[in-house]
Amino acid sequence: MSNRPTIADLARAAGVSVATVDRVLNGRHPVREETARRVYDAAKGIGYHAVGLLRQRVFEDLPQYRLGFLLQKPQQAFYQFVAKEMENAALALSTVRAVPQVEFVANSTPTGITEKLRAMAARNQAIALVAPDYPAVTTVVEELKERGIPIFSLLSDFAAGVREGYVGLNNHKVGRTAAWMIAKAAKRPGKVAAFVGSHRFLGHELREIGFRSYFREHAPDFEVLDTMVNLDTAEITHEATLNLLQRHPDLTGFYVCGGGMEGAISAIREEKLEGKLIAVVNELTPESRAALADDVVTLAISTPTAALARETINLMIQAIDKGPTGAPGQTFLPFDLFTPENI
Repeated sequence: MSNRPTIADLARAAGVSVATVDRVLNGRHPVREETARRVYDAAKGIGYHAVGLLRQRVFEDLPQYRLGFLLQKPQQAFYQFVAKEMENAALALSTVRAVPQVEFVANSTPTGITEKLRAMAARNQAIALVAPDYPAVTTVVEELKERGIPIFSLLSDFAAGVREGYVGLNNHKVGRTAAWMIAKAAKRPGKVAAFVGSHRFLGHELREIGFRSYFREHAPDFEVLDTMVNLDTAEITHEATLNLLQRHPDLTGFYVCGGGMEGAISAIREEKLEGKLIAVVNELTPESRAALADDVVTLAISTPTAALARETINLMIQAIDKGPTGAPGQTFLPFDLFTPENI
């Protein structure tokens, strides 16, 4: 027997009659905008099954914007969080009707990304995506710009000077913050390392640059080892971390600049090095939260995904309404720091 909310439950939650809810759902007779919105908000609040239909009824007369979002690695919790926040931010808009299309790229090759990008451009008025900085991607961004479709880079910049704008963290500062944590938490200077997913991800590259620059400037007694590429995968990061520990038993700490932190976490647990290494990772996910609690990870530097979604959607709508800015910009969001003491 289903326990999902009924129309009577929705009427009670909205403070209106069942007949009024029926009119909103079926559009049989006019209902005041304020009442219709109250019914819609109540439906979202109680998880009413026809919330999509209610949204259509309530917002059908508002201007509509079709917005595309192309994210990486659907199996990673962080990108699932971003996808959900994009949908939530679109649904929360009350003055326009934003219709989000969220897709993922499992294959981050130039061909895999450009094919997805072109396909999304056939359905959307603006697109925001996470992508490496490939020349082929820049070419498609230029092509879509000529067609009047603004493209935004998310989290990691690409096609600078061509894309409409970048929305994400100041990645150079993120890298310096990771280095600051290791330098301050270490009992003595030692060897440190960094993992990047790919040197084509400018966000990772900037984090690595910031990481190294902090040690050069403020902690020159630390030895920064050669950067390792982990392709943002847990499996490669796991093996690379074990290899790193074997080659450098005096390792003080490391920073995973991109994805794949799950592999580093499992390697530390496997070697029983909890509390003996200073590990800095990105994003607060179930895995990093558990690792913080277990003293496997010292710091998680996290993107405020709700703010990222709101800011991105607002900029996309502005670009559709007003056209290209002529001066592609950057929108930096403040990042959150999580330690074992504040999760």
